[in-house]
Amino acid sequence: MTVKDTPELADLTCLYEITKTLASSSDLRDCLQKTVDVLSDRTSMTNGTVTIVNPVTGQLEIEVAHGLTAEAKRRGKYKIGEGITGQVVATGSPIVVPQISQEPRFLNRTRARGDLSQKMLSFLCVPIKHGRQTIGALSIDLAYQEGINFEQRLQFLTVVSGLVAQTVIRIQAVNEERERLQRENTQLKRELSEKYQFSNIISSSSRMQEVFEMMHRVADSNATVLLRGESGTGKTMVAKAIHHNSKRAKGPFIAVNCSALPETLLESELFGHEQGAFTGASSAKKGRFELSEGGTLFLDEIGELSQSVQVKLLNVVQDREFTRLGGTKPIKCNVRLVTATNKDLEKAVAEGSFREDLYYRLNVFPIYLPPLRQRRTDILLLAEHFLLKYNAENDKEIRRVSTPAIDLLMQYHWPGNVRELQNCMERAVLICDEESIKSYHLPPTLQTADSVDADRNPLSLAAAVENFERELIVDSLKKARGNQTKAAQLLDTSLRIINYKIHKYGIAPNQFKGGK
Repeated sequence: MTVKDTPELADLTCLYEITKTLASSSDLRDCLQKTVDVLSDRTSMTNGTVTIVNPVTGQLEIEVAHGLTAEAKRRGKYKIGEGITGQVVATGSPIVVPQISQEPRFLNRTRARGDLSQKMLSFLCVPIKHGRQTIGALSIDLAYQEGINFEQRLQFLTVVSGLVAQTVIRIQAVNEERERLQRENTQLKRELSEKYQFSNIISSSSRMQEVFEMMHRVADSNATVLLRGESGTGKTMVAKAIHHNSKRAKGPFIAVNCSALPETLLESELFGHEQGAFTGASSAKKGRFELSEGGTLFLDEIGELSQSVQVKLLNVVQDREFTRLGGTKPIKCNVRLVTATNKDLEKAVAEGSFREDLYYRLNVFPIYLPPLRQRRTDILLLAEHFLLKYNAENDKEIRRVSTPAIDLLMQYHWPGNVRELQNCMERAVLICDEESIKSYHLPPTLQTADSVDADRNPLSLAAAVENFERELIVDSLKKARGNQTKAAQLLDTSLRIINYKIHKYGIAPNQFKGGK
């Protein structure tokens, strides 16, 4: 169907297709290319271009085109006011050239039309506007015909250019926002890295800042590191951070839990064995020291080593060489050793269960990781981190941890440290179907303030009811912005009862006046 005999209904159908096309993608070039393709299918145009002002160079450049080669597109650049397209952008008004062979202003810079003197072509160009600003131009070629209604075609193209303008602005805004967020994200990562040095470890407490400082000082050295601290404080994470921030970062990081393997198997795992060294040793096997060559070997629970393995480990630490089980040839090793324990090694040395000479070899650079109860400022930070983590893993959209739940988290003594908090938050996310983690979503061991004393019963019915009541009252006061009368109405109870409960539970309504 040609432009000349296209009915209004066909134009509406074409506009509908263009609208769908422009809304179907967030890629600007893809949208515009599909638009000129639709125009080509629905009209008799032979060339169609969308030209956009380059914000960097200020020149008009062909963004997409139908019927033009890639080389022709590259040549299609104009200054504002140059040629027909440049004048349309400069004036913001459409231009019709009935026959381009008779128009000296027509530059034919793309050279796609060949010898213009032999062509009977009309050229229509309309501005693409955003408000009062002209951001580009839409142009088409038509086979010249006597009596063609150029006004009707201009109106149609003007509507199309309006749709294109909206799409250009929408996608540019999205791209700019994405770039802004990426820049902010990069900047935040840089700031966190500068502040904490080891950004994969989440903490803002002063105790952990001391740990970060020690990690920073030892990372690039070859000194043996001994990580001390209770189970669950993050010794493995710190060991990995030391490795990945060291000169050995490109080398392997291999971890061995010394308490998880029996003595005979542990010796083979650490130092390897030769073929026939013991029953079942059908071939030679490299140990963890060989596999860690050029990198870091992390020995967790070092306090659980047997005396015989301690002797062999001492030789490796002293001489930087070892012998495979059943072998005779010493093997040199270039391995950074990081060890960890939750045991009192000094007491073990005094009792004779841990070699004193090995203790001093390993205790070159000790780092003590404080338990979570000594870094309470990190509890909420870690809880929010685990909330986001398990939200993503379980496809949930829990927004926050409620104030009463935060109170319980802060009151608890966390014998399992960060590992216990992580498990606690995973459980809470799994059973929570609301927009916030409430106190009753937390494990029973946290459901009473008495849980700070590990020797008391973890939960009573009265304590659970009190926690639930307190939760409801606090949420209502947040919604009522601290107004106790409105809070009573929300809970369908009396102001007297609300006041009594507020006094009983030590709630301060004034703290909720600033917002929900």
